Amino acid sequence: MPGFRIDVADLLSHPGARREVTLTEPVEGLVGTSARVEGPVTIGVTLDRISDGIVAHGMLGADWHADCSRCLEAMSGRLEVPVDELFEPTPVEGETYPIVGHEIDLEQLIRDSVLLELPLAPHCEPPCEPAFSPPADDDVTDPRWAALSELEL
Repeated sequence: MPGFRIDVADLLSHPGARREVTLTEPVEGLVGTSARVEGPVTIGVTLDRISDGIVAHGMLGADWHADCSRCLEAMSGRLEVPVDELFEPTPVEGETYPIVGHEIDLEQLIRDSVLLELPLAPHCEPPCEPAFSPPADDDVTDPRWAALSELEL
């Protein structure tokens, strides 16, 4: 099975069955508003057969890269995201994932989980200096706004 597709025929035929799965593969296009995942994603889940389908619960991990939102220096971090989702033959849009034939595909679960956890405005720790700071002299008036100071309200 390529990527994150898993054959679950053995689980579907044995209610109450359980299997541990660990996969490490690259996932293309994991890019948020300012951070991105460039390396492989690792997912370790336990697949449990229940009456409604298959529950996947475990953890996924990925390294992210971004530019600091204050100083614009390159930075990186690690995501460790818990997952606990249901795969079923007739999925509910936006709530569960599909079982197609005798396979489940963990890629959409990974995409949903990672993109929600990527930082929106990453910044250095401890706080860094901004790349651009306004002049310290508060008395300097921008000549474009000088005419406004003459108005009497």
